[in-house]
Parts: sequence; structure tokens; C-alpha cells
Amino acid sequence: MNRALPVVRLRVPTDEDAVTWHRVFDDPDVMEFHGGRSAELSAYEELTARQRRHDAEHGFCLWTMLDRDDRVIGFTGAQPWPQEWGPRGEIEIGWRLGREHWGKGYVTAAAQMTLERVRAAGVPGVVAMVDARNARSIAVTERLGMRLAEVFTTPEPQREGRCYRLAW
Repeated sequence: MNRALPVVRLRVPTDEDAVTWHRVFDDPDVMEFHGGRSAELSAYEELTARQRRHDAEHGFCLWTMLDRDDRVIGFTGAQPWPQEWGPRGEIEIGWRLGREHWGKGYVTAAAQMTLERVRAAGVPGVVAMVDARNARSIAVTERLGMRLAEVFTTPEPQREGRCYRLAW
């Protein structure tokens, strides 16, 4: 049975969002597939500034995800794949959500909005790179209609990464 998705809103990240992202992501469960621990605050400050520039230049970025009460609960969005390995030159969709909000449909709702925005910006399709052990994110890619396209061994640490693809 399909349940209704929650109300979620996306906005271009603000300076203040860097502090909130740092706090919300400071959880070993949230960071399990992202190095195991939250980055320093300065990394989130740089990331939010870069996302504002990217949105202004391209019409998409990693947007701040807000719940129905306008609380920052994570981010979702798209940006060019940054690594030398994997789907170079393609646009990757991604997300990260605070632990207390898992299992409620926020990522699926926000990722669907992201797909609409990226498509409207003229991007012909997206990829999602997911650690093979990350069952939650794999389930989101499937709900979005993405299909497994390639399997990679990540350079550091050596793990299986899966590339899911969606074209429209």
C-alpha cells in the first residue's frame, strides 16, 4: 500500500543552514556511508556557499529540505558528479536526512521535487551513486524509477558503489 508523502519544501541554502546541517548530520547513523562522522562546520559553510552559486548559475543545487513546520531536516538536490571515477560529467541526485526524520517519506518527496526542478533546468537525466550496503537509499532510487546501470569499486575505501540512472 502506498502512503501519502509528507509536506516538504526546498530552498536554496542560507548561511545559517550550514550550522543546522552540521548539527543535524552529526550522527554516526546519518554519516555511515559518508565517512562515518560529520564534517567540520567550515566544510558545511563552504558547501552552502557553493550551492548558492551553483543554483544561481545552473538553476539547481543541493537544496535545504524543510518539513511542514519549516524546520531544517536535511538536504536534497543535484550537482555534477565530482569524482574522477564513476559517472564523470553526469548530474547526480543526492540526499541526506537527519536521523529522527528517517522512514517518513521525506527523502522520496524531496527527491521527486528535485527531479522536477532538474528536468525544468534542461538536464536530460540524472544518476544516483549509492553505497551497495545503503538499502534505504537504494529503495529511494527504485521509488523514483531509477534503474541500476553500473557497479563500481570505490577507490577509498574499497567498497561497491552502485550507479542508478534515470533519463526522461
